[in-house]
Amino acid sequence: MSQNPNRLIDSQSPYLLQHAHNPVDWHPWGPEALKRAEAENKPMIVSIGYSACHWCHVMERESFEDQVTADLMNENFICIKIDREERPDIDNIYMDAVQAMGLQGGWPLNVFLMPNQKPFYGGTYFPNNQWKNLLTNIADAFAKHEDQLAESAESFGNSIARNETDKYGIKSGEIELDPDDLAEAISKLSSQIDSEWGGMNRIPKFPMPTIWDFVLDYALLSKSQNLTEKVSFTLRKIGMGGIYDQLRGGFSRYSVDGEWFAPHFEKMLYDNGQLLELYAKAYQVTQDEFYLEKVTETIAWLRSEMLQEEGGFHAAQDADSEGVEGKFYTWTYEELEQLIPEDISWFSELYSIKSNGNWEDGVNILFQTKSYSEVAKAYQLTEEVFISKLNKVKQQLLSIRNQRIAPGKDDKILSGWNALMIAGLVQAYFATEDKTILDLAVSNRKFIESRMMESRKLFRSYKNGKAYTPAFLEDYASLIKADLMLFEATAEASYLNSAKDLTEICLHEFYDESDGFFFFNNPTSEKLIANKKELFDNVIPASNSIMARNLHKLSLFTYDEKYEEVAKKMLGGMKDLILRDPGFLCNWANLYLESLVPTAEIAIVGKGANELARKFKASYLPNLVLAYSEELTETAPILQGKTPDSKGNALIYVCFDHACQKPVSTFEEAISQLPYLA
Repeated sequence: MSQNPNRLIDSQSPYLLQHAHNPVDWHPWGPEALKRAEAENKPMIVSIGYSACHWCHVMERESFEDQVTADLMNENFICIKIDREERPDIDNIYMDAVQAMGLQGGWPLNVFLMPNQKPFYGGTYFPNNQWKNLLTNIADAFAKHEDQLAESAESFGNSIARNETDKYGIKSGEIELDPDDLAEAISKLSSQIDSEWGGMNRIPKFPMPTIWDFVLDYALLSKSQNLTEKVSFTLRKIGMGGIYDQLRGGFSRYSVDGEWFAPHFEKMLYDNGQLLELYAKAYQVTQDEFYLEKVTETIAWLRSEMLQEEGGFHAAQDADSEGVEGKFYTWTYEELEQLIPEDISWFSELYSIKSNGNWEDGVNILFQTKSYSEVAKAYQLTEEVFISKLNKVKQQLLSIRNQRIAPGKDDKILSGWNALMIAGLVQAYFATEDKTILDLAVSNRKFIESRMMESRKLFRSYKNGKAYTPAFLEDYASLIKADLMLFEATAEASYLNSAKDLTEICLHEFYDESDGFFFFNNPTSEKLIANKKELFDNVIPASNSIMARNLHKLSLFTYDEKYEEVAKKMLGGMKDLILRDPGFLCNWANLYLESLVPTAEIAIVGKGANELARKFKASYLPNLVLAYSEELTETAPILQGKTPDSKGNALIYVCFDHACQKPVSTFEEAISQLPYLA
């Protein structure tokens, strides 16, 4: 490792700082590196990763800390390091390029560019010998055949600059809504579900919360017990798996197998925010304590390990500690036998603990394969007594585990990921009615307002007292969603006003009139070789689909038709794709569902409104927006003109398509007026 720091030393990103003492002469992305490449006519290496990425660390150890390799890189290339979490816009561009080359995408992503930023070759992880050979060959090709490389780069440059809506033949516009379309999408999804382990039938296994959100909403609106059970089964299997941290709470990114057993142990804030929201909904629907346990433990993990002193949430925890993946989380049988001798028998049965280890190198991952009731019965205990014993043992092991060397942490704060966690916390508050959970969400929202916004403009990242990098559509869209949920949670008009202000910024700065969709990056904030649009829902829903659902809801709160017009056109453009491949378009499918079954507009005004609203929030009822006030108010158009009964007591107005049913005074009467999928 070089003693002299390179140009990354002034970065905020923990990932870039990890590379600040490499002998490679790394630059951060920016004008200095780009101008230098042009001035010296050198190709660039753009190497993209993130701090919780296992293979990024391996490649750094093998290649970027090696002086011989660094000399080759420094002599022939301008070398740029990027944290993909800080700059997802650049990552999107060059990931597209590598896939256009017919190569597998992933991280670390290493791309070779001409001095004009256009890519001509790339790949992911390269072992050191292969990397050195590649560097030599590319340097040689650039010296002898620069014109051929430029030609190739021109062609890839054109490919990535091509508009996504062109690429997929998308034309925004009105659509005819047909229940058979969604039945077909659900049937396609159902055929891809793993009936033995839950989740989708593929390996590695990602939780993909967007899929289960859609299936759950469809199940409830079509009153399908069978589909509700499919969602419950998947969430139970994930919650029992090694992908879930059985001692501390929180979910890892994915499991490398098909059984949710062995995770890549990194924990990302965006996964946990979405899964918190989903498990809270599952608890609301089923009242199953198992889901509540996942909610409360995950919030305990968030408070204990991810909460920064000013109220922000950190981005991620690494998979590795002491250079070994999962070392922090796993146990040998001997360790457990010494620590919990009287409980080892039932604990081993519950978590599949083997004397010679259930994973590699003789260690055990805590992997629940039997229910609490099954194990309690086998040991002649009531379930209540068993869970009490289990919680004591978990506490004991957690305090031992906390003395180990912890995995690295990415302690930057990302506005969009924090907003996804706010949404999860608000849903958890609805499910538990625990005010401290709402307080945590509100405090985080205040942090974003005071530290990551300047005159209504949002920033992507924050660290060491400094907000930097203008926000992307993902950040704005996720924050608008969080604000709308906070408005439903608190009835405070400031959240609705904020959602409206942020939406206006998106329409003004990110919206492309030519095709009716939003750019991921703000084209006016920096000139890149392509402005991308994110259309497919993945581990995080597409920023365009989050935005479209926001616009739909905002139009119902504000009675402003322009928002609904944009949302409808976007949905119209995506319809054919939704039907063709619903697995990666489930957030769009959910918007289709909300358009097909009219979204209920619930307005409650009068004495007792808060208590009635509480009942709506405590039950998970998909496809409605909720506004309420104890007195007559003009705070939101949805509440205007709604009055209490003659004694001033609250009335509930259930409306759809801006036409209201007869006002009623009880939750049960209102529920009977809600529309369903026929």
